[in-house]
Amino acid sequence: MVRQDRAIRTRKLILENMAILFNEVGYDAATIAALVERTGLTRGALYFHFASKEDMARAVLDEAVTREGLSPQAFKLQEWVDLGLLLAHRLPREPILRAAVRLAVDPKARRLFGTRWPDWVAVGDELLSEAKVNGELLAHADPAAVSRAVVGAWTGVQLVTEVLEEKLDLSQEIAGLYQLLLPSIVTPVVLAKLDLSPYRAERLLLRENGGEQAPDHE
Repeated sequence: MVRQDRAIRTRKLILENMAILFNEVGYDAATIAALVERTGLTRGALYFHFASKEDMARAVLDEAVTREGLSPQAFKLQEWVDLGLLLAHRLPREPILRAAVRLAVDPKARRLFGTRWPDWVAVGDELLSEAKVNGELLAHADPAAVSRAVVGAWTGVQLVTEVLEEKLDLSQEIAGLYQLLLPSIVTPVVLAKLDLSPYRAERLLLRENGGEQAPDHE
């Protein structure tokens, strides 16, 4: 059991440090030599867990689609919004998630491994389809089309926020995106009851981790 725990920690250490390299220099320029220098591990230890840099990239992408922090809500639309808010909160704090987005927009990496955008679209389509059945969406709103559009818009906001010189908070920007888009697809009664706060994800994660009081941002 101790050996297994150590192996899990080592694998995570390798993946997080390679993700940091992907974020800093891109897929092409990230090297095993740089990873050895960062982690202090031998090449043999690295190759015990991953056969190549390509395998590490695939493992990073496998971590991209996550529902961590998501919990059942009265409205499926709230769950769908929560998914995007949670990702916006976690992305700046988690190198592997950030690297998954970076790999998805890197032309060479995308040709080699594809992206997880179709998976995100499928998750959104599933939640929005349930919302449609429940009468939460306006009649014209097509779940698949909305999911595709929002995945694209979410990714665009994240990329622009990252490169602008002014210091912008991704959670604030993504909350603003939902505040702009939702009135055009959500019934007024449901819209009035949705929590679109940029601090909602923080509260959800705190609750999941056993916290009793969310940080005060007022």
